[in-house]
Amino acid sequence: MQASTEGIRAMEPVLETAMSQFHSAADRIRMDDGMRDLLTSFKTVYQTEFPVDMDDGSTRVFSGYRVHHNAARGPVKGGIRYSEMVTLDEVKALAMWMTWKCAVVNVPFGGAKGGVLCNPAEMSSHELQDLTRRFTSEIGPIIGPDRDIPAPDMGTNPQTMAWMMDTYSMEQGYTIPGVVTGKPVAVGGSEGRFEATGRGLLYVLQEHLATVGGVRDRTISVQGFGNVGGAAAKLMVESGAAVTHVSDAEIAIHDPTGIDAPGAFAHINAGGTLRSWFDVHGTGAEEIDHADVLEADVDVLVPAAIENVLTEENADRVKADVVIEGANGPTTPEADQVFADRGITLIPDTLANAGGVTVSYFEWVQARQYLHWSEEQVNAELRRLMVNAYHSVTTRCGSADEGCTFREAAQWIGVERVIEALELRGIFP
Repeated sequence: MQASTEGIRAMEPVLETAMSQFHSAADRIRMDDGMRDLLTSFKTVYQTEFPVDMDDGSTRVFSGYRVHHNAARGPVKGGIRYSEMVTLDEVKALAMWMTWKCAVVNVPFGGAKGGVLCNPAEMSSHELQDLTRRFTSEIGPIIGPDRDIPAPDMGTNPQTMAWMMDTYSMEQGYTIPGVVTGKPVAVGGSEGRFEATGRGLLYVLQEHLATVGGVRDRTISVQGFGNVGGAAAKLMVESGAAVTHVSDAEIAIHDPTGIDAPGAFAHINAGGTLRSWFDVHGTGAEEIDHADVLEADVDVLVPAAIENVLTEENADRVKADVVIEGANGPTTPEADQVFADRGITLIPDTLANAGGVTVSYFEWVQARQYLHWSEEQVNAELRRLMVNAYHSVTTRCGSADEGCTFREAAQWIGVERVIEALELRGIFP
């Protein structure tokens, strides 16, 4: 059965997308109503409003959320985002996607997500630290290294995670590095974590193109130039591809000869912006409309910004042969169908961008055992798990009925693995 139309319409589009994808997989495996209800429910939904003293002497109240979707496979895991677009429905959708993502790459976590409604670009470092510490204290009762392990996401970074770890540790009375991942290496973070999502995306793309010449000399367009898109663009250029289109929220750039993505990414990580890099180093490049990045005439499109950017309105104008999702939920179900009808291969977020949570798992393991792996070891293990996951998805596609997409196969695998854990554990009492 499908969820009722009335129920779906009451959701925000991002949660509607997550639910629609789930029910598609549930239909394929003929899931009963009770299991559907269980897997579309949320174990914990935590909402808080808390004050922060601002630099100008005022006090501002912020809204924050932390959602646990399903913990059948282990402690829940998911990022914390700071954004003016944070809503409870968005956080729920992201938590659900994390459940399937962890199951697809077969790491022993369930899905969680969190967020604070704010604009970090307009806040000082002191204000961000106070906000982070207060939010950490607010969600302290439901996080912990054996319960819920936050990580960075949109608007947060390794420094945010260091503040979270310190706050939680101070309240417990001793240092607990395993309470968060994505920390700086100096305080228990993992080598390779910063570029992990982009690197995992590259590994999946390399495996997908291995029989047709690989990534080298492919033309690529990347929407979003943050930790995911920027790192992916950098690594793809270093692997021999030509990244001809990039964008962030402020500017979109095109250079038919290839953009110096490694240089632009380094400039941003040093405190600059994509626009300031373009103003100084953009010789030969031109500023274009943001829509042109999604509709570029390239081999590969990487949507790595926000949800619901590929829709039924623009999917028929996408020219890439392969769409590989760096963001969470960038493609609506209607766009999925357009791509399937047009023969465009879409590699879904639950597989493609799982490199971040995979290396977060490695960081958590290192923290629990007080070990430190080399970057070479981290990247080798990341490649192994990402390649294994890719082949699990393609094998499932090959064994399924004609017309099974990569998204359906990945969702199918993720849902089945969670169901297996639920059935083995049973329902308490």
